[in-house]
Amino acid sequence: MSSVSSAGRTLLRVADLRVDPALDEICKDGQTIKLEPKAMQLLLCLAERAGEVLSVEQLLDRVWKDVVVSQDSVYAAVAALRRILGDDPKKPKYIANVVRRGYRLIAPVSPWVDPPAEPAAPAAPLLPEKPSIAVLPFVNLSGDPAQDYFSDGITEDIISELSRWRRLVVRSRSASFRYRGATVDTQQVAHELGIRFVVEGSVRRMGDRIRISTQLVDAESGSHIWSEKFDRGANEIFAVQDRVVQTIVSTLVGRVEASDTERARRKPPASLAAYECVLKCNALSWADPAGAAEAMRLIERAIELDPGYAHAHALLAALSYSPFDDGPKGTAAALESAYILAVRGVELDDGESTCHAMLGAICMHRREYDLAVQYSRRAVEINPNNQWNAADLASMLVRTGDSEEALTWLTRAREIDPYFDQPWYWRAAGIAHMNLHRYAEALSMLSRARVRSYAYVALIAGCHARLGDLNAARASVAECLSMKPDFSLEQFMSKEPFKSRTDAEHLASSLRLAGLPE
Repeated sequence: MSSVSSAGRTLLRVADLRVDPALDEICKDGQTIKLEPKAMQLLLCLAERAGEVLSVEQLLDRVWKDVVVSQDSVYAAVAALRRILGDDPKKPKYIANVVRRGYRLIAPVSPWVDPPAEPAAPAAPLLPEKPSIAVLPFVNLSGDPAQDYFSDGITEDIISELSRWRRLVVRSRSASFRYRGATVDTQQVAHELGIRFVVEGSVRRMGDRIRISTQLVDAESGSHIWSEKFDRGANEIFAVQDRVVQTIVSTLVGRVEASDTERARRKPPASLAAYECVLKCNALSWADPAGAAEAMRLIERAIELDPGYAHAHALLAALSYSPFDDGPKGTAAALESAYILAVRGVELDDGESTCHAMLGAICMHRREYDLAVQYSRRAVEINPNNQWNAADLASMLVRTGDSEEALTWLTRAREIDPYFDQPWYWRAAGIAHMNLHRYAEALSMLSRARVRSYAYVALIAGCHARLGDLNAARASVAECLSMKPDFSLEQFMSKEPFKSRTDAEHLASSLRLAGLPE
């Protein structure tokens, strides 16, 4: 089997699949799918001898040559690979069963050849039926890079507010912020993001004055639909944001719906200083202890400056319950404190989706399952275009025994934001697949987390054990214990609020099978 190199990597075509062994990825119907390394090795082994029958023993010898596993590992890996490829064993398109002999790759195999670098007439991307828009990061013109958080925060708020409108398709923050700091061509941006309209802007702070310039561009024609400059006092920043959102909505959606802008918008903070504290808090890494401590100080200061700031109460609730969610450092008192803050946030602003999402997460840890799902669904109702809300709801459903629906919401989150890559997202996806006994898929999801704590490694160990790869399971157990020497199943499961006893017992038995201590 030979293949060609594209961008320095060896690529392969298997029927309609683009196979990238270096990244353990396949591309099917325009969607990139990450494979577990053993699944990729299995696919490559079959592809190298496409059309030939390979026995289970041959596959064991070639794919699992470095470990001692049973034939069940081959059966499970083939079944998992078929599920990922959407291959029906009764009417196979890729992998055929040969009774009592083994498996055969029946799909055609050839080197992957990239399309010509300069196609004669590149097809324009299909645009959504609704008006579609991206808000590019506003440029900081203050001359002080330390003020980037302020212009970024204004951009994020405008994206968030526009996302509330069901009749608009709004690209996510991570999609828009790919162009941060770059000189871009609006037509190229529109082509890459599949949108029609682009918002650009800049922010300049001058003492107690703020100058904001913004424009709405029709990327198809390159014409400027609307542009405006605002030179206001710092305390008028929220009125400026409202004006930008209202003008865009009224221009693209219609005056009738725009008339409800003021009602739909979340309650703005009363203090610019409090708002700045929230922006700085969000710009910090909460995973870093020093960053979390500074974030806590900033958000407490925001509430001190503006006691009615609902969003700040939700963020403080998140910071307060994080220790509870992290092993023995958590206490019931921390959870109760977070609950009080989250309830207060919803009381202050019932129209803020983040407040409902946070209260839902905390209710889940209190084992108030119906309330957890209720608040999470309400968050999605308030802002259906927010990827965090969709993923938060999925995380709740994983724990209530609704794993299939959870996977639907996780997919929805990535549809809203293809670059959504929070580690907890992959953990929720992994546990959902484990609940459904799809261990290869679970392993693939868990392996995609860019930051792996001991909890992720423990779950990975459980997947390896269920797949019969006991050597890999033992290696993951050793890694987990090196990260957390006092790990115990009892403590780990106490932080996993499963409603279904069956799901809880199944997860615990998976980790026990891997050899993790009680």
